[in-house]
Amino acid sequence: MQNNKQYKPELIQKVRAVTRVRHMSIRTEEAYVKWIVEYLRFHKAKAGKWIHPEQLGSTGVNEFLTMLAVERNVAANTQNQALSAILFLYRDVLDQEVTIEAVRAKKPKRLPVVLSVDEVRRVLDRIPHRTYKLMAELMYGSGMRLMEACRLRVKDIDIERKMIVIRDGKGEKDRAVPLPQRVVGSLIEQLGIVERQHRLDMEDGAGFVWLPYAMQEKDASAARSFKWQYVFPSPSLSVDPRPREADQGTSNADVIDEVNSQQRRHHIHDASVQRAVQKAVKAARLTKRASCHTLRHSFATHLLETGTDIRTIQELLGHADVSTTMIYTHVSCVGATGVLSPLDRL
Repeated sequence: MQNNKQYKPELIQKVRAVTRVRHMSIRTEEAYVKWIVEYLRFHKAKAGKWIHPEQLGSTGVNEFLTMLAVERNVAANTQNQALSAILFLYRDVLDQEVTIEAVRAKKPKRLPVVLSVDEVRRVLDRIPHRTYKLMAELMYGSGMRLMEACRLRVKDIDIERKMIVIRDGKGEKDRAVPLPQRVVGSLIEQLGIVERQHRLDMEDGAGFVWLPYAMQEKDASAARSFKWQYVFPSPSLSVDPRPREADQGTSNADVIDEVNSQQRRHHIHDASVQRAVQKAVKAARLTKRASCHTLRHSFATHLLETGTDIRTIQELLGHADVSTTMIYTHVSCVGATGVLSPLDRL
C-alpha cells in the first residue's frame, strides 16, 4: 500500500487513462474527474486523511450520494451525474461492484419551454452572425442538439437526399434528420468557406482535424481530408488538450508524436453559439427562458402539432424510449389550446 498522498493523483491519472481508452469525450472526462475528486475529498474531511475508494466500498458511496441529496439538496440530474462518475470509478477503473442504497434526489416534473412559430422567427431574425444563425436554423429545422450541430462534419451533409446524419449522438447512436430546404443555399455557402479555409490551412502545413480513434488507426491521412472537416470550424487553430498515448491503442511512437503535435482546426465553441441565441431571445423581447435547446423542443412540438407520428419524432430526436418523447404532448397546442375553455362558453 502506497502513501496516502499518492492515492489521489495516481488514481485520477488512471481514471483519465480509462476514459481515453474508452474514447469518452473530454467533457465526460472532466465531469467524472470533478465528481471523483469531490468524493475523495468528502471522505478525507470525515476521516482526516485520504482513503482509497477500495476501502470505502458501497458504504462510502451511499454516504456521499445521500449527503448530496439531503444536505446539499442537489437536483436529481446532478446526483445522477455524480452517481455515474462514481460507478465508472468502481466498475471500470477499480473493477469492483458497489450496491446503491442512497437517498435519491427527487426529479421535478417540469414541462419544456416551447416557442411559437412566430417567436422562433423573431429569434432567428435577430441573430446577425450568419454562422450562428445557420446553426440555430439547423437546430430548429432538424431537432439536433447544440453539440451535434457543433460537431457536424462535411461528409455527413447529404444535400441530394435532403438529409443530415448525426454521428455518435447521445448514447453513442447515429441517426438521420431532415435537412431543411430553406438552409440549403446558406449551407452550400458555408461549405465553400470551410473548403477555402481548409486549403489555406493545408498551405500553411496544418489542415488537420480530430478523428475518432478507430479512423485514426485505419487511415491517419483522413485527418487532412476535406470531408472530415467540421462544418462549423473554430476561427483559430489549436493543439489537442488531451494527447493520445501509447497505451490507448497506438503502438507506433512516431505516429503518436505526430498526432499529438498537430495544429488542428477544431469545431466552433458551443458557448459562443449559446450566447448568440440568448442575445437574440433578449432582442426579440421574449418573456420565456429560451436557449438553443428550446429550438429542439420547439421542433418536436411543432411536428406533433402538424400531425407527425410520435414514433417518428422519437427517431428524429434520438430518444431511446418513447416515454421521453411523450413530454411534448403536454405542451402541444393540440392538447393545451385544442380544447374550448368552459369560460369561453359563458
